Amino acid sequence: MPDFEVVSLVKKGWNHMNSNNPGQDNDGISDARLDSLDLQLKAARKAEAVRAGKDQVPAKGMRQGNRVLTELIAGPAGGALVGWLLDRLLGIAPALLLTCMFLGIAVAFRNIIKISAERPD
Repeated sequence: MPDFEVVSLVKKGWNHMNSNNPGQDNDGISDARLDSLDLQLKAARKAEAVRAGKDQVPAKGMRQGNRVLTELIAGPAGGALVGWLLDRLLGIAPALLLTCMFLGIAVAFRNIIKISAERPD
C-alpha cells in the first residue's frame, strides 16, 4: 500500500514534474550539456561520413563508365526487341531481328564514341 504522504502530495500537485510541460523540468531553457552532446554527435556523424566516403558524389569518370555500360546493354537489347516484335508482326523469321540488333549495336558504339570524347575531369 502506498505511503499516505506521497499520495496526498501527488493529489495536491506537488509532484516533481511541471504540470504545463510534463516530462520537462527546465521550462524550455536549453541545457548546455545537451547542446554540447548534440554538437559532438553531429561532428562524429560528419567524420564517419568522410571516413566512409559517403559524403562525396561519384566522380564523373564513374558516371561515364555507367553510361557506357548502359549503352552497351540497352542498344543491342532494344534493337533486338524491336526487331523481334516486327518479325512477329510481319511473320518473317530472324531478318528484322538481326538487322535491328546490329543497328542497335551501331548506335551504341556511336554513343560510346561521343561519351569518350567528353573530358572526365
